Order: sequence, then structure tokens, then C-alpha cells
Amino acid sequence: MTKIKRNIIKIDDQKCNGCGLCIPACPEGALQIVNGKAVLVKESFCDGLGACLGDCPEGALMVVKEDVDHYDAAGVIENLQHQSPDLLERHMKHLKNHEGQIPGFDKPESPPAACACPGSAMRHWQVENNQSQANPRIASELRQWPVQLHLVPPAAPYFKNADILIVADCVPFVYPNFHQDLLKGKAIAVGCPKLDDVRAYLDKITQIIIAARPKSISVAYMEVPCCTGLVQIAGQAIKNSGLDIPFEAILITIKGDKFEPQTVAI
Repeated sequence: MTKIKRNIIKIDDQKCNGCGLCIPACPEGALQIVNGKAVLVKESFCDGLGACLGDCPEGALMVVKEDVDHYDAAGVIENLQHQSPDLLERHMKHLKNHEGQIPGFDKPESPPAACACPGSAMRHWQVENNQSQANPRIASELRQWPVQLHLVPPAAPYFKNADILIVADCVPFVYPNFHQDLLKGKAIAVGCPKLDDVRAYLDKITQIIIAARPKSISVAYMEVPCCTGLVQIAGQAIKNSGLDIPFEAILITIKGDKFEPQTVAI
């Protein structure tokens, strides 16, 4: 393929700490963590606009001008279908906002209507009602308010020396025994790494850890690709705090199955 001189992302391996915050920030899904470092998976997937730059806490990303492959819109869409953390709708909006700014790319007349990342693909199944109406109401294990990560105060007393559960906001809807199996006895913070400001999440969780010095941190996240960002953010926050805190991740499938907690090395 003929190369053209255009902007493209470069990653400084010496600065990159593998936190993964750049992954959900890339609308093309052009970045991945490989062997503990961020890498550009393919030149033609990067549009060179630098949407990921502001999400790197180490300044490891930069935009340079080099002779590289043309931007491949069709290839990006196919990549998004298989493994991207971002919706195709977000990708197309990104292209529209930067129309005419990508050398070597002609904007398609209309986006493919049926494409989306696997994490947002529509699925439907029947649920059998096996519970008797005589079953007692399950008591709530929630012991605090607020719960949203943007709203919780870092110095809140319920975080002090507590077992903290950081929860992807879909988990309580999907996992039927959430209160008993995951929430009981824990302080909670809820968020979505796909829809919210991941840098703000990193800063808030770091502040909570430093102020509260919790006994442990667990992350309950969904099996969809974008949700793994919450695990990466929490791990980086623990690392930033400089504290040695037990850390585990709990994977929930979209059908409500729970995998055993996995210890995460920092």
C-alpha cells in the first residue's frame, strides 16, 4: 500500500505504564495494551487527531507526522465490530466532528447502519420465574448515599478503613444476587468507564484511597470490552496512591453469571 505523510500517534515505551486510560479514549479502537504497554495495533486504524492524548497521565502519547498507511475507514469499522470499546455511533460522530481533517480519507456518504461493538449488541432471552410469591422481600445491603463515583466525597466516613466495591453501573441490574454476594459489608462507588470521564475517575479513586486507606478494593465489571477499563483505572489509582492494598476483579456475564474474584497484581 502506498504511504502518505500524515499525522499519527506515537507511544513512548519508556513513559507508558500500561494504565490503559487511552484505550476507551480512542474512537477507532486503534490502541491496545500488549505486554503491559499501550501499542498502536495498526497504522491505518489511527486518524492522527489525538483524541487519546489528554487521557494519558504519563504524557506517553504524541502526534507526529510520518509516512504511514492511509486511514482505513472500512478497516476501522470492521475492527469496531469485533473488539472496540466504543460504539460505532461514537466513531461516526467523531469523524463528522473532524470532517476534512484526516489526510487520505474520504468520508463515506452514509455509515453502515447495523454495525456496533459487541458490548452493545442487542440480545434478548426468556427468563423463567421460579420464585414463589410467598418469598420474603430481600433486604438492601446499601449503607451509604450517594453512590455515583462523581458524587461520593473522597473523605466520606463510610470509606474509612473499609472494603470498597467499585461497580460498573450495569452490574446491579444484571447480577440478581448483587446485594448479598457483592455489596454486603462494603462501601460502594458506581461508574461507567465508557460514558464518563476516565481521567476524573482515576483522580477520584486515587483521592479516596489516599484519604480512606481502605482494607481492600474490589471491582465488579461486565464482560463487555469497554468495562475492563474500570479495572485498569482502579489498579492505576492504587499504584498512584503508593499504598499496598489487596485488589481483586469480579467478572459478571451479561446473563448474570459471576466468575470467582481474581486477584489483580499492581
